[in-house]
Amino acid sequence: MYTVEVTLRGTPLTLAVQRKELEDAKTLYRSILNAVQTGTPKLLELTCEKETEKQIGLLITEVSAVQMAEKGGGAAAGRMTGFGALLSS
Repeated sequence: MYTVEVTLRGTPLTLAVQRKELEDAKTLYRSILNAVQTGTPKLLELTCEKETEKQIGLLITEVSAVQMAEKGGGAAAGRMTGFGALLSS
């Protein structure tokens, strides 16, 4: 399972959706980055493959960061996940 996390401006909360396949996660990650670069669409709706009833609508102008990671990759090894782990190393 792969997690794509989105951080919004002025909010410490990270929004996350999951994909079963690496290629699907990469595609979603790239589509969010592309939407941020172009400003199109203005509203991006994401769904989660693990929790199929989970849906998130994002105003693209409010996205400040996006990251993709394998679920449990860093945590299973006793490390913090995400880019925050790089700061503490």
